[in-house]
Amino acid sequence: MEEKQIVAMPRIGDPAPAFTAVTTQGQINFPADYTGKWVILFSHPADFTPVCTSEFMTFASMQNEFKALNCELVGLSVDGLYSHIAWLRTIKEKIEYKGMKNVEVTFPLIEDITMEVAKKYGMIQPGESNTKAVRAVFFIDPKGIVRAMIYYPLSMGRNFDELKRAVIAMQTADKFQIATPADWRPGDDVIVPTAGSCGTAKDRMDGKDPDVTCYDWFFCTKKLPKEKVIS
Repeated sequence: MEEKQIVAMPRIGDPAPAFTAVTTQGQINFPADYTGKWVILFSHPADFTPVCTSEFMTFASMQNEFKALNCELVGLSVDGLYSHIAWLRTIKEKIEYKGMKNVEVTFPLIEDITMEVAKKYGMIQPGESNTKAVRAVFFIDPKGIVRAMIYYPLSMGRNFDELKRAVIAMQTADKFQIATPADWRPGDDVIVPTAGSCGTAKDRMDGKDPDVTCYDWFFCTKKLPKEKVIS
């Protein structure tokens, strides 16, 4: 019987695995070069493929939105640097998608021919492919800690609204010491206290804070205006 290959990958709360790599924007030391910033480190299966092209155009078009959230973008595939450069040039010169055209990708795209970085982050999933990285997304906080991760199969493009929402939600939870409920968007009520904390039920239920509504001892919400979340 053939043994299944075990895929090593960082877990939420772990320090992001460190590496030095060549990219389309020069060499980077990760995550040290990004201390003090949030980072979305994401992989794609291959250059010159249609789903990946649509994703890179979307990431590039939203880059300033992520920068406004103190969040940088870093891409990766197991292709070489010259392939990356040629593909990104083709995107800028020839591809038009959903009204996006002349799109220039200026965030780093990592060359990972040896798959060293992809394997450190569990981006190579043998059940999907031994030679291509799946669509993995790692959210790294300003201290270099893995805060969240999302994996997609090769066939499915990512939801970029959700990637941006996730960054805002984690930043909001850190800043206000709260948790965000299902489908939360900036301006919606939040959960208090932080999920997983017993808190002091009496303090929350006594009605002293007019912005807090308690439905029972374990479920209290609080108003948090959008302007406080995104300033």
